[in-house]
Amino acid sequence: MTEELIIAGFGGQGVLSMGKILAYSGIMQDQEVSWMPSYGPEMRGGTANVIVIVSDERISSPILTIFDSAIILNQQSMDKFEKSVRPGGVLLYDPNGIIRHPTRKDINIYQVEASHLASEMGNAKIFNMIVLGAYLKIKPIVKMENVILGLKESLPERYHKLIPLNEDAINSGLKNVKAFHELN
Repeated sequence: MTEELIIAGFGGQGVLSMGKILAYSGIMQDQEVSWMPSYGPEMRGGTANVIVIVSDERISSPILTIFDSAIILNQQSMDKFEKSVRPGGVLLYDPNGIIRHPTRKDINIYQVEASHLASEMGNAKIFNMIVLGAYLKIKPIVKMENVILGLKESLPERYHKLIPLNEDAINSGLKNVKAFHELN
C-alpha cells in the first residue's frame, strides 16, 4: 500500500500539522513515510501545502506532481491541485470559501464542513483535525490509535491536555464527511 497525498490551504489552517500527524502515525505503524512542506514567507494567510507519502515500501522520491488524494482547504489550492489528482483518486475539501467547486468526473470528491463544525465545537483550531477525521473515513491508511500517538509526538507536551478535544474533532470529521461525486 502506498498513499501519495497533498494537503493544501492557507497558512494557519493546520495544513503542515495535519501532514506531520499523518507522517508520525505511519511511523507508529512501521511504515515508510515522507513529509515535504512548502509554504510562502507569509506563514499565516499565505499559501501552504505538504506532500505526505505513507507506504509499505521504500519511498524513492518525496517530489510528486500527481497524487492519489488531495485535501483542499481554499480556492487557490483548488485551482492549482484539482487537476493533480490521479484518475480514480480522491479529492476532499471544505466548501467554506470555495467559489468554484471541483468539476472532475473521473475522481471521487468529498466534502466536510470543517469550518462550521469547528465553530459549533467552539474552537477554530480543531478545524484541521476534523478534516483529518474525514480523510481517514474515506482512506483509513493509519489506525486511530496511531493517530493519537502521532498527535502526542507532534504536539508539545504543554498541549497534551488538548488531545481529547482533538480526538473529538477527528471523530466529528469521521461522522460528517459527505460524498459530492463518487465514481460508480
